[in-house]
Amino acid sequence: MAAGPLEHAPAGGSRRRVIAIVLVGTLAMAFTAATARLFVFPHRDPPAPVDAIVMFAGSAGRLERAVALARAGYAPVLAISTPTTDDPCPDDIPGVEVICFAPSPLTTQGESRWVAAAAARRGWHSLIVIAATTQSTRARLRLGRCYPGEVRMIGVPPPRRMWPYMITYEWAAMGKALLLQRSC
Repeated sequence: MAAGPLEHAPAGGSRRRVIAIVLVGTLAMAFTAATARLFVFPHRDPPAPVDAIVMFAGSAGRLERAVALARAGYAPVLAISTPTTDDPCPDDIPGVEVICFAPSPLTTQGESRWVAAAAARRGWHSLIVIAATTQSTRARLRLGRCYPGEVRMIGVPPPRRMWPYMITYEWAAMGKALLLQRSC
């Protein structure tokens, strides 16, 4: 007589172990997929002419990208977040107004609030925002709460050695933005 399906099933403790392993594996895969989608390969917009280019402060490469887009004529205004005296403000760019600002608070939330206020004063309806690739999803979320206009997000990858730190930081900051700081 052939053995039934239950006769080959693991005993009670083994079955719980298998279920736990499958559950942990599934959670690890979901976490990895979410990390990739939110922080490694976030939605990217191609550059297009806008009212202003705004660079959020942070890792290397952002300033160069923002200045290159301004020089290419994508916007008549370039606003650079310079929260500390160590953050560089670029030299004059012909035909482009350069604004350097220190957000309050010195966070993505503060930068988003500054952008909303500046856009209201200056009539900006469309922006290119330069942020770290890892920060792009959260920056888009923060801006969406403060600024009603079009945002074209362009991420600049952080240095390779910074990825683990930046992804860990972004998980914590995203949790804070979603759970604790739900307004502009």
